[in-house]
Amino acid sequence: ILILFFVMMAQMVVLTLPRAAACLNRAQQVLEIEPSIVDGERTLDDGAREPQDEADAVAVFDHMSFRFDDADEDTLCDLSFACRRGQTTAIVGSTGSGKSTVAKLLLRFHDATKGSIRLNGVDLRELTQDEIRGRIAYVPQKAWLFSGTVASNLRFGNEGATEGDMLHALEVAQSTFVLDQPQGLDTPVAQGGTNFSGGQRQRLAIARALMKHADLYIFDDSFSALDFKTDAALRHALQGETRDAAVLIIAQRISTILHADQIVVLKDGEVVGLGTHGELMETCEVYRAIAESQMKGGE
Repeated sequence: ILILFFVMMAQMVVLTLPRAAACLNRAQQVLEIEPSIVDGERTLDDGAREPQDEADAVAVFDHMSFRFDDADEDTLCDLSFACRRGQTTAIVGSTGSGKSTVAKLLLRFHDATKGSIRLNGVDLRELTQDEIRGRIAYVPQKAWLFSGTVASNLRFGNEGATEGDMLHALEVAQSTFVLDQPQGLDTPVAQGGTNFSGGQRQRLAIARALMKHADLYIFDDSFSALDFKTDAALRHALQGETRDAAVLIIAQRISTILHADQIVVLKDGEVVGLGTHGELMETCEVYRAIAESQMKGGE
């Protein structure tokens, strides 16, 4: 019986070995992959200077095109616009037009295929990833909170933040509901923030972004779960908070970007309109169709 038992165990090992070898080969292939995004050697403090015509431009897209490695055509084609300090730039377009890809390119999750993207006058490919992401505050489409407390989440934006800094960020982000909780800033946060509503998660994520004193704030459809009153109050408060930085808002809702200094309209990865709300209503058919579908009479 003992001999048969060990013979059966040997048979199981023989069957398992090929599977284990296949798993090891796949793991080895992953470990041997070299990242396509390679850090540059420059920082924005090593003497970099913006060209005179870009002195107030934080981020510049210069005839930039992007194509995924496995794609047959460009996802974004010949984008040219600038996000300037003290101004709000908005990007609108239908689903799949490439709006969120613009944000990922600014964070250098991908590199431009043609043309260039410059941050404070320096090509992103020449900068370190740490330098780029240290200058940008990003709020993604899906607001994600980490397990811990409200205070620990806010300190992801600024490790040395004081209680006063956190209270100010919460006030600007219309997140004072935290102060109504018995534990205040020490209110527990579940993994993913599941113990808060969608709108509350978005506001807390915005407060976390405001903790970082960034050159560029990117809000990737970060107001979608907010009611119109809270949305308006939040955007009004952001104007004073981000007056020394550039703001990029990616939105589906026209009411969110009505007062933007410039609006970029994307269709199938191409810029089909660039201007203010009033200008685009007169000159851009794509923007006018989006606006009229959301606003009664197009007003």
